[in-house]
Amino acid sequence: MIKRLFDFFFSGLGLLFLVPFFMILSLLIVLDSKGGIFYKQIRVGKNGVDFYLYKFRSMKTESDKLGLLTVGGKDPRITKVGYYIRKYKIDELSQLINVFIGDMSLVGPRPEVRKYVELYSFEQLKVLTVKPGITDNASILYFNENELLGESSNPEETYIKEIMQEKLKLNLNYIKGYSVFSDVKIIIKTLKKIVS
Repeated sequence: MIKRLFDFFFSGLGLLFLVPFFMILSLLIVLDSKGGIFYKQIRVGKNGVDFYLYKFRSMKTESDKLGLLTVGGKDPRITKVGYYIRKYKIDELSQLINVFIGDMSLVGPRPEVRKYVELYSFEQLKVLTVKPGITDNASILYFNENELLGESSNPEETYIKEIMQEKLKLNLNYIKGYSVFSDVKIIIKTLKKIVS
């Protein structure tokens, strides 16, 4: 209950504060390439329930048909404005909408597409017992995930066998040691990482 109140209050405050920035960003996205402002993708949420995740669009329309993973800053599907949106994680800010309506939390395991969730072991499925979040320890550790995948000869295999496994370990540890204080620490660490 405390976590939900925390999420509701701060996501609402964040959305209110960021309205002018969102308007400018929306204009830049529309002027840069054809398509809408937001990109919606079905992700798996708490208890395995699907929901639409909102992101500011950083890729050309229908790019997900060419693959779910983004491989480095030179991925040809990424728009000019999208490069900076991704570099500074600005695309994730629209997920404050998901937090406000209750699909997500500010802090929690990053939500995956069902294709990858179906590869989880019984133990790993425990990450679905909490709401997914905008940020977590795994997001901080793999802040440059796109670049790592861009260096791999087989990005999807690298993601599934290495990165995803490490992320799940971190997320399971987060669930075991959860507290409001730990959430605040993760938010501060995330902001520091973005600024640096």
